[in-house]
Amino acid sequence: MNIVRRKTGWIEVICGSMFSGKTEELIRRLRRAEIAKQKLQIFKPIIDDRYSKEYIVSHNKSKMTSESVANSEELYKSVHSDTEVVGIDEAQFFDEKLVRVCDKLANEGKRVIVAGLDQDYLGRPFQPLPELLATAEYITKTLAICIKCGNPANRTQRLVNSDKEILLGAKDIYEARCRNCFKPIKKQNEY
Repeated sequence: MNIVRRKTGWIEVICGSMFSGKTEELIRRLRRAEIAKQKLQIFKPIIDDRYSKEYIVSHNKSKMTSESVANSEELYKSVHSDTEVVGIDEAQFFDEKLVRVCDKLANEGKRVIVAGLDQDYLGRPFQPLPELLATAEYITKTLAICIKCGNPANRTQRLVNSDKEILLGAKDIYEARCRNCFKPIKKQNEY
């Protein structure tokens, strides 16, 4: 008897605070797919040009060629029909449609690997990651090291006073903190 297996896709989410190795883990998985000779495409939001416009780059300077896109719809339209693995970095900078796009790609038989912050600078869930976590088949939560006490850190401490939800930066603006050392800068009119 012949068993016909349908090619199936899935979603993997790598989340955590800044400096926890999310992009490094994304690159590791994508390099393994490359070694397996799988056709892959890597995307990042156009607004994230901190290290490079043409690469996803980890804080330890590992990098892979990527395409910058303005939004989730452009990302979807840029995926080639023969692509087997789709890598997406800095998911928190994409719009809410990213969840539907990832679902659609997985339903088309693609392996979708997404990396991003799961909490904002106030320690609140950072969309669209919470929804992606709910729909993903595989979840990896990475932890950094608290810059204050050395404990495992899962929060991103903003060091400058700004009410902007998205404020691009790295060690000049943010540091990893544990639950006890995390002291969010409150938004105005917030208790």
